[in-house]
Amino acid sequence: MRISGRRRNVVLFIVLGSIMVGVAIALNVTWIILNWRSLVPLLIGIPFFILLIAGVTLNTIFLVREVRRNERHDAFLNAVTHELKTPIASIRLYLETLQRRELSEEKRREFYDIMFQDSEWLLATVEQVLKAGELGQRTQDQMRQPVDMRVLVREGIERTRARHHLEPDAITLVEEEPVALPLIVDGNVEELKSIVLNLLGNSVKYSPDGVNVQVRLGTRNDAWIVLAVTDNGIGIPPAQLKRIFKRFYRVPARNVLTTKGTGLGLFIVRTIARQHGGDAFAESPGEGRGATISVQLPRMLHTVEVQKLEAH
Repeated sequence: MRISGRRRNVVLFIVLGSIMVGVAIALNVTWIILNWRSLVPLLIGIPFFILLIAGVTLNTIFLVREVRRNERHDAFLNAVTHELKTPIASIRLYLETLQRRELSEEKRREFYDIMFQDSEWLLATVEQVLKAGELGQRTQDQMRQPVDMRVLVREGIERTRARHHLEPDAITLVEEEPVALPLIVDGNVEELKSIVLNLLGNSVKYSPDGVNVQVRLGTRNDAWIVLAVTDNGIGIPPAQLKRIFKRFYRVPARNVLTTKGTGLGLFIVRTIARQHGGDAFAESPGEGRGATISVQLPRMLHTVEVQKLEAH
């Protein structure tokens, strides 16, 4: 109800802004007609009305953006509340069952496994929210070190398979470069790990009809390491490809909104990539045809490679 009310407010602000701009233009034209023979009133009046029209237009745009931002915040709070309440309710239910009933050891172990998975889900949600807040308030770079992206990506794939109970062939890794070529990034290992896990988690989450994710890891022009994650999921409309990296933003489509999510994953991916001197991009043939999210990061050259470049 609140969201629909805000949408009505957006329409109201746009209509009122359009009316005010129309009135200002009419007054301006009338002023010019009445004073076209007087140079001084024209020189004073025309810039004044132009500033008035510009002010009304900017004010309307600002109000509409604020309403939409608040709408995204509301959607985020609802999503986070659901993401937190669901595993908590599940853990509580299993604990009450264990407390009130005598169960076999096998059944107890099954309940313990489920509660552990729910706690992992809960922890992942909290970490994602905290990471988004940390990235938004950071004032200085953290300690960095050489990070092997091959190792990081392989670990991320194994962790994602285990978390979502996937078969080995659900996520496949394709390395486009010879194994001998180092794929090292000078960065923060925990943040780069967040990039990998968020990309893989998103691909799994938005593949409701079966997970078939392909991970490509290679280089571009020898200077960039490119990590591309492709799925065959619900896809992304062309108009939304740039917006999906905004904080709290989720594509306003039914098949997206019915999927759990906070709208922070890709925001975290792009922010960390840019803080490491890289960037993130999205491609999709359209809705229902899958998507590819790519991240490029500057490659740390070995001493031998640097010497070769200097020799040329």
